[in-house]
Amino acid sequence: MKGIFIVLEGIDGCGKSTQIKHLSKWLPNSGLMPEGKKLFITREPGGTKLGESLRQLLLNVCKDEAPKNLTELLLYAADRAQHVSQKILPIINNGDWIISDRYSSSTMAYQGFGRRINKLLIKQLEDIATQGVKADINLLLDISVSESIHRRHNTTEDRIESEGQVFLERVAKGFKTIAKEKDWTIIPANQQKEIVSKQIELSIIKSLSKMEKK
Repeated sequence: MKGIFIVLEGIDGCGKSTQIKHLSKWLPNSGLMPEGKKLFITREPGGTKLGESLRQLLLNVCKDEAPKNLTELLLYAADRAQHVSQKILPIINNGDWIISDRYSSSTMAYQGFGRRINKLLIKQLEDIATQGVKADINLLLDISVSESIHRRHNTTEDRIESEGQVFLERVAKGFKTIAKEKDWTIIPANQQKEIVSKQIELSIIKSLSKMEKK
């Protein structure tokens, strides 16, 4: 039996890291995972050693070294192809579970809606890079752009985060569009983190129940 692949998506500052940390403690003790199976945590970009190098190239704030839009898209695709082959596929094929902070829909949201790169091209690259591997459960942590900016006001912005409010508005709209098209669970992330955690737990339980009935 294959393992379960869970992805958390959302604009910067939505609380993905906090909620993934919570899930890393809750899931192994929830009774939902098969006995003897492990839970792995990963992220994009940067889920592999090669990915970490690509992450530095992608998020470097130095404008002179910043990749152009098409280069950026191809670097994300390269990171994902390595990530799927080296980490995600071996884990789920072994029956273990994995949670990723971002996956292919982040590219559609940021590069498709944000950068306005041709969405058909992005979809074609996605099909190649993911090798057909799709998340079993996708959760969108939804916050407003103003809340995102407020939460990040004391942090150093990476190259993508520094693109500004108009860019982030397009990305946020992209995530909502994708979530509705793909029937994801959308969780309001402007609530107390404990409430968000509980809603994520319930959503995972519900999704797994539906999968068992198929």
